[in-house]
Amino acid sequence: MTAHPITSWTHGGADALGAPRVDFSTNSSACGPCPQALAAVQAADATLYPDPFYSALRQRLAAFHRVAPERVVLAGSASEFIFRITAWAWQQGVRRVQLPAHHYGDNARAAQAWGLQPAADGAGALVWACEPSSPLGQAHGPWCLDAAHTVVLDRAYAPLRLSGAPSLSDAQLDRVWQLFTPNKALGLTGVRAAYVIAPAGASTREQGHIEAAVANLNLIAPSWPLGAHGVALLQAWVMPEVQAWLLACLPTLRDWKARQIDMLQNLGWTCLLSEANFFCAQPPQPLDLSALRAEYGIKLRDCASFGLPGWVRLGVLGPQAQALLACGLQENKLIPAQLENSQ
Repeated sequence: MTAHPITSWTHGGADALGAPRVDFSTNSSACGPCPQALAAVQAADATLYPDPFYSALRQRLAAFHRVAPERVVLAGSASEFIFRITAWAWQQGVRRVQLPAHHYGDNARAAQAWGLQPAADGAGALVWACEPSSPLGQAHGPWCLDAAHTVVLDRAYAPLRLSGAPSLSDAQLDRVWQLFTPNKALGLTGVRAAYVIAPAGASTREQGHIEAAVANLNLIAPSWPLGAHGVALLQAWVMPEVQAWLLACLPTLRDWKARQIDMLQNLGWTCLLSEANFFCAQPPQPLDLSALRAEYGIKLRDCASFGLPGWVRLGVLGPQAQALLACGLQENKLIPAQLENSQ
């Protein structure tokens, strides 16, 4: 087979060949972009600096989550905050990190950059969690929630939960740093923007420690971590009409997900259970992802970087995209001949 100039599959989305014709490699909502959020981003005034303190935005996010504005930390993206809080943890004397069995490369790279060593348990460590998790879309566990741990929970996919329920109660969520990136749920992943809700603190002493942590995290942030478009996205995120749009999308995504799993299983694939708008699947024989991308314009996310070689992660897309994937798999003989002939 002809070699293709694609050697790295550690990220989804556009690559050296441009935007894929059919992109299963990201977890962005296939119902997007959200019309109201897109309009807000397009109307953003890029000729002006945002307020460097983001006062109005912090107030809106705090009201949405029913927390004090002082608990809101803004970030350029989830990746930016991962590196920033890792640097803060090092400043506090933290020298260990606990990662989920399968996790984003940024978590491990940030830990490596600051010399944090893997921890068998969370005591005195920076602890990372993601729920629904990526790439599996499943519940996180086990949890380490006492004051000896700095726990950061990535909630990027919580708005795209299609089944199951969160593992933590509201009171337990108040014990962790909650990281939100709404661009996936809104189908606008090209706009980089994130925010964090700091823990509440169970005692006066702990509250003082958290307030100092927030102050330090803001101190080591770059100036204007959010541009005008990121501000517009997060302002739109809390609008009632945007939240209503999101809720209305979930039944459609559930239906598309069931159809996509059925299609792949009929082609001999093994699909793992998932509670989100994406799932992991294993083809019946090795799959040439670079050929599928270069020849058919279809991109899947290789899970080798997540510690799952031989598996791919697929975002849920609509019926037309699913039909193109089935066609590409069969035309390129990427499924066993006996399965192809039986269809």
